[in-house]
Amino acid sequence: MIIAIDGPAASGKGTLGKRLADHLGFAHLDTGLLYRAVAAVLMARGTPLTDRDAAALAARTLDVSHLDAPDLRGARMGEAASVISAYQPVRDALLDFQRQFGGQGPGAVLDGRDIGTVVCPDADVKLFITATPEERARRRHLELLRRGEDVAYETILADIRRRDERDMTRATAPLRAADDAVTLDTTDLDADAAFQAALAVVEEKRRKT
Repeated sequence: MIIAIDGPAASGKGTLGKRLADHLGFAHLDTGLLYRAVAAVLMARGTPLTDRDAAALAARTLDVSHLDAPDLRGARMGEAASVISAYQPVRDALLDFQRQFGGQGPGAVLDGRDIGTVVCPDADVKLFITATPEERARRRHLELLRRGEDVAYETILADIRRRDERDMTRATAPLRAADDAVTLDTTDLDADAAFQAALAVVEEKRRKT
């Protein structure tokens, strides 16, 4: 079984995806970390994020064994990833890895921005997780504060709105809900409620197959 979870920045899709995977005994991939890792390679080399050829090469030769590196989770890396994820050659280079990951048994949960529309269009379950920009900024602000990053809420909100605009209007795999996805607005839901709502969708699908 493949579970595709898409949604904008800080919507909670990563936390939800990991929790679903742990509960079901499935593998989990936060695909956003792939783009963050590519951006990290460029930044470590002092290469401008606007260098599309260098970004594509970094994606083709990416070492995926370090996706759990703490520095990939920061706000700065998220903004950088949003820039290079708009490059078609970068997305092409990472596509096969994502699809192979999704094909493993007994199942896999992948979260990102184009899983249900591009990476795994035939996924068994498709969820689109969203929340208001203000609520997403509040969550990200708390997350960064817990990591010791002192970033103003207003800065984060502006960043989220900028990333939403970039992700939804880019020519390459724009952020949108798949036609057959179930949309879950988590604005007024805590993590437990969101998990239960998503799990109900998954279990309903399993009962029908």
